[in-house]
Amino acid sequence: MDSFPFSFQYNEISELKISSKSAPDLYYPKMKATLYMSYIPVKDNIDSLLNDAYQLPGKHMIKADEIPEKIFFDEHQKVYGTLFSVVGNAASQLQFFLTDSTQHFLVGSLYFYTRPNYDSIMPAAKYIERDVIHLMESLKWRE
Repeated sequence: MDSFPFSFQYNEISELKISSKSAPDLYYPKMKATLYMSYIPVKDNIDSLLNDAYQLPGKHMIKADEIPEKIFFDEHQKVYGTLFSVVGNAASQLQFFLTDSTQHFLVGSLYFYTRPNYDSIMPAAKYIERDVIHLMESLKWRE
């Protein structure tokens, strides 16, 4: 994971999948889920990146009952972001973004490999949500 411009802690029941893209994915084999992540360098585009990050959960609003937000703010590490929890039978149960607003932008979405049925995947989605919160709290940007 040293090849990415950030580091974070993750649950050992997940598998870090590193491909040729800009960020690793976290695969949860026992839960049949993947947290897909993408990293985008900020280059005078923070407004459009934030706009896109806030619009992504809205695409699930058709199937979602609600999408509560949790704001994340760590001034010491310069990590700011939002976690969106999708309540309902949407394709993605969780989205987040993290940024320092000047150089780094990381976005993630959780998908299960099953038909969206919130009642049956809710326990796993809540478990992974705690993992994502820990990822957000432990993230550090590399210079």
